[in-house]
Amino acid sequence: MVGQDDVIDLMLTSLLCGGHVLLEGVPGTAKTLLAQSFAAGLSLKFGRVQFTPDMMPGDLLGTNLFNFQTSSFSLTQGPIFTDILLADEINRTPPKTQAALLQAMNERNVTVDGVTYELGQAFMVVATQNPIEQQGTYPLPEAQLDRFLFKIILGYPSKEEEHEIVARHGTRTAMPKLAEFGLTEVVSRDKLLAARTLVAGITLGDQLVGYIVDIVRNTRSHPSIETGASTRAANMLASASRAHAATQGRDFVIPDDIKFLAVPLLRHRLVLAPNAEIEGLVSDAVVIEILNQTAVPR
Repeated sequence: MVGQDDVIDLMLTSLLCGGHVLLEGVPGTAKTLLAQSFAAGLSLKFGRVQFTPDMMPGDLLGTNLFNFQTSSFSLTQGPIFTDILLADEINRTPPKTQAALLQAMNERNVTVDGVTYELGQAFMVVATQNPIEQQGTYPLPEAQLDRFLFKIILGYPSKEEEHEIVARHGTRTAMPKLAEFGLTEVVSRDKLLAARTLVAGITLGDQLVGYIVDIVRNTRSHPSIETGASTRAANMLASASRAHAATQGRDFVIPDDIKFLAVPLLRHRLVLAPNAEIEGLVSDAVVIEILNQTAVPR
């Protein structure tokens, strides 16, 4: 689990390098409010989809309807046509609908009745899932989880934070309106998209490229891991490291950037060996062990 500031840091890092985020946490940990606030602060359009077992791909992508005035079909756009899409409880919808979303995440476009429609440059999915309810769900397979840049685990707030939340908002049961928080845009859409070009130019030295490759390759030989991370994971770690360095005000990557991102970037890409699961190991602990065993460039 990470702190509140780290969550925002990871989400901004993901946006700057064109990634997507999977949030995992029990109900009532402000996952929806977090996504809404993130979009509002960056002047981006926000859309939310509550996934259900009867949801079909057309409910997400949209459908062609016949216009009697023009005697032609026109697309009624689905909720996926936005900037920040909150895919709430993604594991509650069938694989067919999950696949439609994940294809859009990967290709940044959707195809309806043979016609391809581009999604916006700022398109980003923030998906959520509940770790304590498994009945009636469709867990994402590893190959689909691999499409998410980060998996962020949200825990409960500290006692002091929870006390402040209850003191401020304990007069009602519904979530406060976003406008009540006084959020203001901190950056324009154009500047945000321009920042992506700058991120691509952040310096990642050859030694650090080797460090990333070593970390990823070590996941494939670790005795507690049955299936390690792919080359896609190495590319994503390199890209995310550049974006994180930019959020820290640097034009070059340092090993600490890679270490900070490794756990949320790799935890959902590893398949633990049966003996490791029997022993109660979790992927986070294995990634940390690999980081401690991998030589850091000097």
